[in-house]
Amino acid sequence: MILVRWFCFALALIFTAWLVPGVEIANFMTALLACVVIALINTFVKPVIEIISLPVNILTIGLFSLVINAFMFMLAGWLTPGIEINGFLSALMGSIVLSILSLGISKI
Repeated sequence: MILVRWFCFALALIFTAWLVPGVEIANFMTALLACVVIALINTFVKPVIEIISLPVNILTIGLFSLVINAFMFMLAGWLTPGIEINGFLSALMGSIVLSILSLGISKI
């Protein structure tokens, strides 16, 4: 079951790269590796960043979480060879699209 989810998330990542200008993925194997990197970032780095930025997140009524997601997406692109994310706006749009697709995959 976990392999099916991993495959679906990789397809969602490729669809995100196809849909959002400025996000480029070399091939499917790169997307699979990026899924692992994103999972590790979401597990270890993101909770620490969310705790540190909690006051700002409270002041913005949770909208700063979008900025955190964009930076985590940029970090994943920086750590994964074969992925290029050109700028913050591309990362923001890509993280929003990927979050929506991930929500749909998780519900199935």
